[in-house]
Amino acid sequence: MSGFYQKRRKRPELNLVPLIDVLVMLIFFAFVTMQFKSAATLNITLPKVETAGKNEFRGSVTITINKDGGMTYNGRSVSDDQILTLLSQVHNVDKDIPVLIKADVTTQLGKVTYVWDACRKNGMMKISLQSQ
Repeated sequence: MSGFYQKRRKRPELNLVPLIDVLVMLIFFAFVTMQFKSAATLNITLPKVETAGKNEFRGSVTITINKDGGMTYNGRSVSDDQILTLLSQVHNVDKDIPVLIKADVTTQLGKVTYVWDACRKNGMMKISLQSQ
């Protein structure tokens, strides 16, 4: 009588269903929290201003100036002459619409002052300069 017998150990199993569930939830969370950026925006680096408050802009006019001096008006490429015309049209609709100017950190001051002056020539006095 050999009363001793060896218990066979079960091979360890890795249950994949819970792991797949966790992976799906992580992917879902990543897509929900992801911020998509418009492909039409210029690649600019805004200058940092330590004394700036929150940049809360609720207007409808945004003028972006890239480092080469190219400009966009609400995401659409425009020339210097077109800026004056577009700002004049906006002033005719509502002179109190705020204007946000986003300029790259390496943009020449002359281009920024040209846009600022164009806004003031058209009677638009609510002008903001965005920074980081």
